[in-house]
Amino acid sequence: MPASLAPPGPDLDIAFAALGDPVRRALVMRLAHSDATVGELAEPFDLTQQAISHHIGVLRRCGLVEQRREGTRRPCRLNVDQLAVLSTWIEDQRQAWHDRLDLLEQHLTDDAAPR
Repeated sequence: MPASLAPPGPDLDIAFAALGDPVRRALVMRLAHSDATVGELAEPFDLTQQAISHHIGVLRRCGLVEQRREGTRRPCRLNVDQLAVLSTWIEDQRQAWHDRLDLLEQHLTDDAAPR
């Protein structure tokens, strides 16, 4: 099976599952703009900081978010390298389907040509 058609590995499975939650997708979108603490991330949500911390933990375990210490602050940062892995997998799938559709179009054109 070509690599582009191989099923995603466990790392991709975990990351895509993490992004299946709308709160986690919103957190990723927010972190795409700038680093933020859990408190800052919690502001727009009607959720406790504990609930946001849980979502951040899920994103950390799948590698999409990193958290570091700055004195008493623990800002979160989007791991764009892991996001690029997901993007590459999606692009591989898009390209595979594009190639298949090109082959179908060629087959239909060849089949319709006068003989």
